[in-house]
Amino acid sequence: MSKVLAHSLAVQRQLVLYLANGELCSGEWLGQQLGISRAAIAKHLEQLESYGLDLYKIKGKGYRLAEPLQLLDAAQIKQQQLWAAPVWVQSVTDSTNSQLLHRLSEGQQLEAGTVLVAEAQTAGRGRRGKSWLSPFGANLYFSMYWPLEQGIQAAMGLSLVIGVAVAKTLEQLFQLPVQLKWPNDIYLDGKKLGGILVELAGQSHSQCDAVIGLGLNIRVPPHLQALIDQPFVALQSVLATRPDRNQLVVVLQQQLVSQLQLFNETGFAPFAAEFSQRDLFAGQQVRLSCVKQQIVGICCGVDERGALLLESDGQRQSYYGGELSLRRMPDAAAD
Repeated sequence: MSKVLAHSLAVQRQLVLYLANGELCSGEWLGQQLGISRAAIAKHLEQLESYGLDLYKIKGKGYRLAEPLQLLDAAQIKQQQLWAAPVWVQSVTDSTNSQLLHRLSEGQQLEAGTVLVAEAQTAGRGRRGKSWLSPFGANLYFSMYWPLEQGIQAAMGLSLVIGVAVAKTLEQLFQLPVQLKWPNDIYLDGKKLGGILVELAGQSHSQCDAVIGLGLNIRVPPHLQALIDQPFVALQSVLATRPDRNQLVVVLQQQLVSQLQLFNETGFAPFAAEFSQRDLFAGQQVRLSCVKQQIVGICCGVDERGALLLESDGQRQSYYGGELSLRRMPDAAAD
């Protein structure tokens, strides 16, 4: 990162800190605090708006956020941490997954359980090449590094293990009845709450590096909701109080590490029942689509390797991840 960009991001973070309580601040006052002109303040705030910050500009009076904002805070996270691996906090990045993969590609040694979170992503990614809407300070954009000692083949069922760990976290913190959609989505009340993206780098029969990405809806700004092409839900809309994102990062790191340690020792088999009891489509008629065909059948959970079980024409078969898309029949909603 260039010094100019780093300085710009630091100024923008400080601006958000001044505005975070939701109160009105004049451009003149903000400029005085930061030692820059009102024009420079306006330019920085325009940049933050381009990252999705929900900001009101009141002519002749100043600026305020649509509602108060809690920023991710590396110091607060470290004070609460239960796992020794670091949590890195960035203001704006292209993609938290991409950042960890880049560090690995440069030969950097990462501790198991290392986490990177960001306030905003400019190139957030979902499964099957889809983009992931990542407005500033609104949601959780979280990636973790985890080594798989037995190679890429040991990753079978990994995204489902992560789903179970995320569900346990949300059940523990908020007592929410979380549902899981095979192979990588988090649901609540039949609406999408989050998504998982697992990316692998390494050899098939030697240690493999896994980067586990999680996007979780905390609050989706009203002016961006029309950009989402499927039913969704955000934590803030179903909870009595605003969730603490710093606490959420800490508990997620600990829960993911705990479940991944078990997964390393046992494989996926112990997780099959836990996934199936939260399965969004359990017992329902579904359509499984891939490039060349579509299969309609009854969803029967997952097997001991994490494959989807479908009963079709009186026969039960297993289907693995990749470029597969699963939808409830007769819905046509995007997955």
